[in-house]
Amino acid sequence: MLVVIAALLPVFILIVLGVVLRHSLMRLDTQWHGLERLTYFVLFPMLLIQTLVKADLAKVPVVGVGGALLLSALAMSLLCLALRPALSRLDIDGPAFTSIFQGATRWQTYVALSVSANLYGDVGLALASVAMVAIIPLVNVFSVAVLAHYASPEKQSVRAIVMTVIRNPLIWACVIGLVINVVHLPLPRIWHEVADALGRSSLAIGLLVTGAGLQLKGLFRPSVSATIGVAFKLVLMPVLALVLAAWFGLSGNSLAIVAICAAVPTSPSAYVLARQMGGDAPLLAQIITLQTILAAITMPIAIALVA
Repeated sequence: MLVVIAALLPVFILIVLGVVLRHSLMRLDTQWHGLERLTYFVLFPMLLIQTLVKADLAKVPVVGVGGALLLSALAMSLLCLALRPALSRLDIDGPAFTSIFQGATRWQTYVALSVSANLYGDVGLALASVAMVAIIPLVNVFSVAVLAHYASPEKQSVRAIVMTVIRNPLIWACVIGLVINVVHLPLPRIWHEVADALGRSSLAIGLLVTGAGLQLKGLFRPSVSATIGVAFKLVLMPVLALVLAAWFGLSGNSLAIVAICAAVPTSPSAYVLARQMGGDAPLLAQIITLQTILAAITMPIAIALVA
């Protein structure tokens, strides 16, 4: 447990530092918006590409790790949709439901990759990247589709949903990295030096941006909707993922990586998507904040149970 907490501590210190900077040195929204765009479109995709380029995929259980997390995300998505009638009886409207859905299914990639790297080095980073290849396309398609159906004032066409997913830079980064790895495309030394430098900076900046985006208002009086979103992601999702991982026969580092990826809080990018498509953005901000704080307790427990 102490080893796990030690690996998580730098991650949460950077998130807290982001909160402090947001309320002191960097108070302007434009400052953080610029960093968010830089990380999302340049730094983080470069980290994914370089990690997958360097990964020895023959030595990692791609099917087991990817399959367990893909099926757990799919199961959680279907469960949320199945519970929609019951949630509506709790006066949870369409936009609020989309926030619960995103809060229960999406994952914070910066935290997952940082913790995986801190605990297991390059192997952990490669396994977490494989998890991203499995999860990112699915959760993006489902999130956009659910928002289009339940929240958007104007229903989105299938073409619009597909184009939103296709334009996701993280998906393209995963595809590019895997293609280069599979075809063994030789890259010059200067590529690796630049890519490594950009990749290293992405995690620190991404965690600072995560902290800056937390909404502390109403933190101590969470709504029923927020409580459901937190419980689904921090409790139910890890249970589903670990049951499936055991079914795939995973153990050791691979099982721990599944626990890490399943137990992380929801991605702040979900908040941006909610604002763009008519979701309940304030509710989602509350869910993300609560998950990020409580994950400091639940993640060590989930990882220690299988590590």
